[in-house]
Amino acid sequence: MAERRPWVTAVALGGAAAVALGLARFSYALLLPGMRADLGWSYFTAGAMNTVNAAGYLLGALLSPRVFAHWDARRVMLAGGAAAALLLAAHGAVRSDAALYALRGLTGLASAASFVGGGLLAARLAATPGARAGLVLGLYYGGTGVGIVVCALTLPALPWARGWWLLGALALLATAATALGTTGMAAPPLRGVPRVRLGLRPFGHALAAYALFGFGYIGYMTFIVTLLREAGLGSAAIAAFYGLLGLGVVASSWLWAGLLQRHRSGLPLALLCGLLALATALPVASRALPAVFASGALFGGVFLSVVASTTALVRHNAAPAAWASGIAAFTVVFAAGQIVGPGLVGRIADGAGGLQGGLAISAAALALAALLARRQRALPRPPA
Repeated sequence: MAERRPWVTAVALGGAAAVALGLARFSYALLLPGMRADLGWSYFTAGAMNTVNAAGYLLGALLSPRVFAHWDARRVMLAGGAAAALLLAAHGAVRSDAALYALRGLTGLASAASFVGGGLLAARLAATPGARAGLVLGLYYGGTGVGIVVCALTLPALPWARGWWLLGALALLATAATALGTTGMAAPPLRGVPRVRLGLRPFGHALAAYALFGFGYIGYMTFIVTLLREAGLGSAAIAAFYGLLGLGVVASSWLWAGLLQRHRSGLPLALLCGLLALATALPVASRALPAVFASGALFGGVFLSVVASTTALVRHNAAPAAWASGIAAFTVVFAAGQIVGPGLVGRIADGAGGLQGGLAISAAALALAALLARRQRALPRPPA
């Protein structure tokens, strides 16, 4: 049983990823069509809501090195999850754009605490003797898929206000499960611990690629359900599509673990971004059900492993003392891409290009990310 402990703990940590991404961010796509119809939003306003969410996430990422220098990472992770739960429930109690903007921003801030804290703990867990690092990281990030599947099974049939209340309850349950599953996990503050400043220039291609990934993927995740609704797909088909996407996220833990473990360069990031570009382009080219479901399965099976690949890249190429600042640096550029993506895709969608034109821009950004990541070389091995 002791040998299974790293995987059990990784699954428990996955609850933090489920809250930060599956419930607090990606659930928005399922509630967006109803909110647009009820609140009279343009595509730009709909996208701007996720832009504000990403801005809050960016603020949290910028603050994270200082936060983890003074507080235990596990406590920060759990506090972020609990705060996100309360904020999600509050979404269902307001109708004004200003209040919803504020809640989306604060939810992003809480999500960053949960996600970065969980990522740091997962990186430490992956370094324990006997743990398969790629699988541990995949299980952590794959927790997002569980959150997506739960949303797909519950949200499409609910009015949007009740959907937000349900999300708050689910986030609270997931945070409680994470707390129970990580009891005794040591994650002391980094104050007084020698820290190595991560040199950004050697990671330049990967950082640029990751910013483009943030731009490209969030356009898809914000508007794909709205695109499918406009194409005439009903609630059952939407639930099946989003559930398939979520199952792909869960499966990605096993699909790409070996790739992340074997390669120290930007090759995994490049391959995964290239596959995402294809997945995003499919519903642009055709909204026939086979193309739509192939897009969802491929996108789900890849996109969270892109996030895992950057954590693996930092682990492979930086000293342990620099992991926190390294993960934070990648989180910052990721959030920056997400800030630009939803609003720009929404602005294009409001014009002559429609949602298909906006998603075409997302696909192009992901293809460029793949080209840049392929130029990222492995660095000299860091000291243990």
